[in-house]
Amino acid sequence: MTDSSTRDFYDSLAPDYHRVFADWDANMAYQAAVLEPLLGPGPHRVLDCSCGIGTQAIGLALAGHRVVGSDLSPVAAARATTEASARGAVLPTAAADMRQLPFAASAFDVVVCADNSVAHLLTAPDVEAALASMRRALREGGLLLLTVRDYDEIRRTRPGAAPPQVSDGSDGRAITFQLWHWHADGEHYDQEYFQLVSGGGDDWSVRVRRTTSWALSRAQLTEFVTAAGFVDLRWHEPAPGGFYQPVLTARRPASG
Repeated sequence: MTDSSTRDFYDSLAPDYHRVFADWDANMAYQAAVLEPLLGPGPHRVLDCSCGIGTQAIGLALAGHRVVGSDLSPVAAARATTEASARGAVLPTAAADMRQLPFAASAFDVVVCADNSVAHLLTAPDVEAALASMRRALREGGLLLLTVRDYDEIRRTRPGAAPPQVSDGSDGRAITFQLWHWHADGEHYDQEYFQLVSGGGDDWSVRVRRTTSWALSRAQLTEFVTAAGFVDLRWHEPAPGGFYQPVLTARRPASG
C-alpha cells in the first residue's frame, strides 16, 4: 500500500465521490438494509475502517448503530462526519491507516471494511497488518465484514475498463468510468478514474485520478483472513436484494 498515493487519490476524490451513485442517499439506505441482517440483532458498536465519505457508516448510524468511522483520507473522513450531521446522525471519524487503527482493543462488536477498500493493500504484509489491526479492535466473538469486487471473474477476463456510471443530482450530471491497466503478474492493476462533470450546456470538466489495486481472489482473501485468526468464514455472493459485491464475514474467536 502506497500511503501517499492512495491518500492523495481519495483526498482528491472526496468532494466528488457522491457522484459515483445515481442517488447517494438512496444507496446509503439500500446498503444499510442489506448489510444489517449480516450483523445480527443490535444495536452494535461498529467501526467502519474505510468509511470514505460515509456511504456505509451513515446508513448504519441512521439505522441505530453506534458507528465510528476511520479512513486513510482525512478529507473523506471529515466529509463523512459533516454529511452524517446534515442527516441527523452522529458519526465521529478519524484519519487512520487500517494497518494501524488507533482504537482501544476489543472496542467494537463489528468492523466493516467495504467498497473494495482492502484491494488498496498491495502486498501480503500490508493485508496481514490490516487484518491484525481489525482483529485487535474487535471484541471476542465480534464480526468482521469485508466487501470486494468479484475478482475471481475479473482476473479471468482482465477487462480494460469498468462500466460507466451516470448520476443526476442537484449539482449537475456526472459520468464516472475507469480504465484498468493490468500488471504482468495478472493480479495488480493501475486505475485511471475519470469523472466528466457537466457545467451546463456543452461545458464539461474532466477530472482524472489514479491509483493501484490488488485483485485478491476469494481463495487468497480467505487464506489471509484464516491466517489472521478469524473463524466461521462465510462468503455471501451478490444476488437480487443482496449486496452489490461479494461479502466475506468472519469472527474473532470467542476466546482469543
